[in-house]
Amino acid sequence: MKFDSISSVEDQLRANGYLPNKEIATVVYLAARLEKPVLIEGPAGTGKTELAKTVAAMTAMDLIRLQCYEGLDESKALYEWNYRKQLLRIQATKDVAGEANWDLLSEDIFSEEYLLERPLLRALRTPRQSVLLIDEVDRLEVEAEALLLEVLSDFQVSIPELGTVAPKQIPLVFLTSNGTRDLSEALKRRCLFLYIDYPDIEREKEIIDTKITGVEEALARQIAEFVSGLRALDIKKKPSISETLDWAASLLEMGVGSLDKDIKRETLSILLKYRSDIHAVRKHLDSKGRGIG
Repeated sequence: MKFDSISSVEDQLRANGYLPNKEIATVVYLAARLEKPVLIEGPAGTGKTELAKTVAAMTAMDLIRLQCYEGLDESKALYEWNYRKQLLRIQATKDVAGEANWDLLSEDIFSEEYLLERPLLRALRTPRQSVLLIDEVDRLEVEAEALLLEVLSDFQVSIPELGTVAPKQIPLVFLTSNGTRDLSEALKRRCLFLYIDYPDIEREKEIIDTKITGVEEALARQIAEFVSGLRALDIKKKPSISETLDWAASLLEMGVGSLDKDIKRETLSILLKYRSDIHAVRKHLDSKGRGIG
């Protein structure tokens, strides 16, 4: 996939409901042109995963997702052999003496027929170009990052029994990280880098206007200003964009036309997910909203 220009990327993202800034559009454009993976870092809930999903939607590519977690290994990320099918094959080809003819089986049971593709291998072998999303890569253990290096540098996978598997096409790769740990230099060198922070007030207002139909402009601004103020506080979990949208939709359902202290107090649990955060924000509201937009 080769985009025509940065501005066309920006227009296509907007047409599919994602509101990018110029930096986001530029990195997506360059990733497609240079066939380079993109490492997207930033706080949770700022649209990192949604960017990959939107690129897949706007290009009509399949989205192949690898959700990372502690303990992920190559059998879940790359490939594994279908051991049950291999065992049945061995049992079915036993000779008269009741022993398997290993010379006959050695090449057969480690063939394509018995290979189970996992997300990384599937993204390389699918006939049409795909978007490969490697989500929350910072959840991997340091040693597990080595699984990604060959794929991200040469877009190939080495399988001892079959040799090197070359790609049928180069996928458009997005890796996301919430920054819970530092990633290796080797991984970072293979990627373009993009940092997506919480949106400023104007951009968050635009997101609300785009995603939630029926919210008045004045209320959308009040919501964006209040959420921006919450994120400036020292709280355990800052509200994500999706939580802002949930709050806006909830206020619309309640028939709220303007925010006041009581409405904010009553609906904080939609924005905040820790009791200590709700308690701290209520104290701010009781002191005339000091420190909150």
